[in-house]
Amino acid sequence: MSIKDGNRDLKIVLITGGARSGKSRFAQELAMYGGRDVVFIATAAVRDKEMEQRIERHRRSRPPQWRTVEEEVNLVGAIEALACEPKTLIIDCITLWLSNLMEQGHEDEKICQEARRLGEILQRSPHSIILVTNEVGSGIVPENILARRFRDLAGEVNQILASCAQELYVMVVGIPMKIDPNRQEA
Repeated sequence: MSIKDGNRDLKIVLITGGARSGKSRFAQELAMYGGRDVVFIATAAVRDKEMEQRIERHRRSRPPQWRTVEEEVNLVGAIEALACEPKTLIIDCITLWLSNLMEQGHEDEKICQEARRLGEILQRSPHSIILVTNEVGSGIVPENILARRFRDLAGEVNQILASCAQELYVMVVGIPMKIDPNRQEA
């Protein structure tokens, strides 16, 4: 079972874009369209008052019947722990998950291995999955090494997960722009 898009079934959808581009709202709209139980897997952690307010705004934006699972690091475990009955999962957001892994001291290759492992689990999962992630590589080159490392890893992780997706969207000023994941450059 999966999200319906016209006559097609979608299993993995990746939504990317800049900050405040409408990614989470669009993910929620897609999940509601699927007509199945929704589980929202939140990777954000409360680290300060501003983040607490952001998380609360996100909670209020979701329908009350949706289940929320808070998991900062072990996304594979969170997905495996869900019942076998197919659902629609929203994982919001991959770049916060990446940040959490970096904060725990994981090396780059370990993070990429975990992203590949996540991709494998997503492909085997009975659930339809909507991934929300930020596009952070379109701006200037960051000034410090940590910010450059984050930008580069976000690009790598996003590519790994995009390779698993049947649908890709880039959000620009609240408008979803669909990208063909099978397009090959000449």
